[in-house]
Amino acid sequence: MSDTGGLFDGVLAAGPVAESVCDGAWVQAMLDFEAALAWASAAAGVIPEAAAVDIEKRCRAEYYDIAALGAAAVRIGNPAGPLVRELTASVAPEAAAYVHLGATSQDVLDTAAMLVTARALIALRAGLHACADRLAQLAEEHAGTVQAGRSLLQQAPPVTFGLTVAGWLGGVVAALDRIDVLRGERLAVQFGGAVGTLAALGDNGIPVLRGIAFRLGLAEPVLPWHTERSRIAEIAGALGQASGAVAKIARDITLLAQTELGEVFEQGPPGSGGSSTMPHKRNPVAAVLAAGSAAQAPGLVATLLSAAAHEHQRAAGSWHAEWRPLTELLRSTGSAVEWLCIALDRLRVDPARMRANLEASGGLLLAEQVAIGLVAAAQGAVGRQEATDLVAACCLRAGPDDLAELLAADEVIGKYLDRSRIDELLDPTGYLGSTAAFIQRAVQDWRSRSAGYR
Repeated sequence: MSDTGGLFDGVLAAGPVAESVCDGAWVQAMLDFEAALAWASAAAGVIPEAAAVDIEKRCRAEYYDIAALGAAAVRIGNPAGPLVRELTASVAPEAAAYVHLGATSQDVLDTAAMLVTARALIALRAGLHACADRLAQLAEEHAGTVQAGRSLLQQAPPVTFGLTVAGWLGGVVAALDRIDVLRGERLAVQFGGAVGTLAALGDNGIPVLRGIAFRLGLAEPVLPWHTERSRIAEIAGALGQASGAVAKIARDITLLAQTELGEVFEQGPPGSGGSSTMPHKRNPVAAVLAAGSAAQAPGLVATLLSAAAHEHQRAAGSWHAEWRPLTELLRSTGSAVEWLCIALDRLRVDPARMRANLEASGGLLLAEQVAIGLVAAAQGAVGRQEATDLVAACCLRAGPDDLAELLAADEVIGKYLDRSRIDELLDPTGYLGSTAAFIQRAVQDWRSRSAGYR
């Protein structure tokens, strides 16, 4: 039995990044290295140009049986060796001697990892950019939509939904920043030969290295990094950060969509968000799947970081341990971003429900403002701690609708704050501080730089 995709791929491998990290993409990236090596060697006078032409013609993934390469990989411990053998056998006899000249298997696979990552990041960045645009729009639309703030899952002083979304936007923008630094500086060619000396190329090692980097559009490293794995660690960190930004947003959406809150919901196509047993359900399924995809990242990041200790000039196992978790981390992060884009497109906001939830406590969320107002009105006669204690005592006795009355009836509070002033202090729209300014700053910051992310 065979199929075109994995059972869980539609859920946990959604979006275009998955195609960028498939087996065929890895094989093509390895072949791209071999073609670049041939042309760089020809440019340095190491091999004939005719050989480079012939080698490049055979550097197409569709010419090779990927399953057979995988099966043959067990003989030497990696798929680069079998691929080089197949490539060598497929070129003209006069070019065969020049295939893979000066390189080792790790050069092929490490450079392929950089190429696969670079290509996957193009799609990942596009998805994050789309999410940021939608978040900026939402933040502006709901800059004045008052919402209960929440601290330790309990209601806290008011915010606006626009500020909540601006916070989400900040995480996405930070992830984009990290990815751009990575793409611009840290995705580099690996080329060192057997032990990092390029001895097989004599004095031509550096020119060939430089030529490979130029042809592949990767950075030229100062020296081979075959056992110095900070580049892999930085990729892991950037992807983990992006997944974390998605996870934060997805978790907030799923919490705000709970029946008891009902402040947001997803409006997807017919059939989306349903349940196999409960006809009434309207699950925020895209946010759920974004959270599920993002949740894969911490373990994968940890695996890549734990594999960083590469002994001597070639690691026995640590290098091999990187291939699958790197692929899965790229795939799961891409899936998380894809589902977040869908969730944000489907997201609907219920301002009336937000206001109702905010007012359900009968003004308790504005207790801090009442205490501050009391201190100001008393002009030094009541200190901050005393004011807080007095207001807290009233809050403990208050029912759903009588907080204002209790505050006004208090001997000390009522002396300095009349009922009209207390009502003003219990108005959530009057205790938003710099909310509007923060939203404007976040949106303007994104829009001023977004052209550079395209």
